[in-house]
Amino acid sequence: MSEPMRYSAPPVELPLGMDVADPEPVEGCAGCGELAAVRSRARAVGDMTTVSDCNVYLRRHPQGHE
Repeated sequence: MSEPMRYSAPPVELPLGMDVADPEPVEGCAGCGELAAVRSRARAVGDMTTVSDCNVYLRRHPQGHE
């Protein structure tokens, strides 16, 4: 009798998404400027969770500028 196969397919490797550019803050908006500053400080100390959070907030924030 042969050995049973434990996995139906090899594991899927997902990209890290590090090649996506950071969103730009809107000129003259204090909220955007603060998010960009927090993101910059977080990146300087290697806190990529906060960098990601700031990017999400910056992507959502421009809705208030329209």
